[in-house]
Amino acid sequence: MKPLRVGTRGSQLALWQARTVAAMLQQTADTSCEILVIRTSGDRLAEAPLSEAGGKRLFVKEIEDALLRGDIDLAVHSCKDMPVVLPDGLRIGAVLPREDPHDVVVLPAAVGPARNLAPDVLRARLGFARIGTSSVRRIAELRLFLPDARFEPIRGNLDTRLRKLDRGDHDALILAAAGVRRLGFAGRISATLPFDICIPAPGQGAIAVEVRANDGDTGSRVGSINDAQTATAVMAERAVVAALGGGCQTPIGAVAELQGDRMVLRGVVASPDGTREIRARAEGHPRDAAQLGAQLAAELIREGALDILEQVHEARRTEN
Repeated sequence: MKPLRVGTRGSQLALWQARTVAAMLQQTADTSCEILVIRTSGDRLAEAPLSEAGGKRLFVKEIEDALLRGDIDLAVHSCKDMPVVLPDGLRIGAVLPREDPHDVVVLPAAVGPARNLAPDVLRARLGFARIGTSSVRRIAELRLFLPDARFEPIRGNLDTRLRKLDRGDHDALILAAAGVRRLGFAGRISATLPFDICIPAPGQGAIAVEVRANDGDTGSRVGSINDAQTATAVMAERAVVAALGGGCQTPIGAVAELQGDRMVLRGVVASPDGTREIRARAEGHPRDAAQLGAQLAAELIREGALDILEQVHEARRTEN
C-alpha cells in the first residue's frame, strides 16, 4: 500500500499537527504517510499584519489546490484557518481531539515563573501594555477589557514570537493555548483568558483533516481518527460563522462545550475599536449542532452583529 501524501504548511505548529495525524493513521489504520510541505500565501506574506494580508483562504488555498490536483491525498489544517465554505470536491474527513480552546497571555521570561493571574490582576498589569497580536478578533474583544493597552502586530513561529517578547519588543503576547501547549511551552502561560473576556475563534484548538470527496479509500482511513465530540463542537461553531458570513479575519468568536448530553454554544461579535460587543448563547442537544449555530447567529444578528461586520468590511474597502 502506497503511503498517503499529507500536505501541510511548514511552520512548527503545522508540522506538529501533520506528524500527529500521520502517527494516528499509522496506529489506527495501519497507514504510512509522507509529509509534503506547501508554502501558502500566508507564509509568503509573513511580515504583513493578517488583517492586511489576504482573504479567507490565506493559509489553506495552495494546500487545497494541491489536494484538488491530486498532488497530495489529504491536507492538515488548524481548523480555525479554514473557511466555512470549502471548494467543490473537498470535505473535512476528520477532526482530531481538541486541545484547550482558550486564548492565553504570555509575559516576558524576565518577569519570572508563569502564574495563572486573575483577571483583576491581569487588568492592572496590562493596563497600558504593548500587546503583540495580529488577530482582529482578539483585539476587538480585549479592547473592552484593556481599553488603554496598545495592540501591535506580530507574526512568525512561536519561538520567534517569544524571542521578540523576551527582548522587549512587546510587554505581553496573546496566543492560542493549543499552540503553546502543543509545542511544549505551557510553562510560559501567565494567564488563561476566560470566555467571559475572550471567546476564541471558531475551531480554535482543533485540527482538521481535509480530503477529496470522491476519494473513498483515503476518506475511510482518515475517518478512523475522527473525534466525534470535537467534530460536533466545531460544526456548531462553523455554523455561526456561515450564518454571519464571516471569515478568518473578522471579529467573530464562537465556542461550543459539551456537558453530558447538552451542548452550550457561546458567540460574540465585537467592533475592532472596542466600542461595541454583542454576545449570545444557545443550548441544546449535540445532534442539533448546526441548528444551534444558526440559532446563535440569528440572535447575534437581532442584536446588530451585521452592522458591526459591515463596518469592518467597509473599513477594509476604504484602506484598500
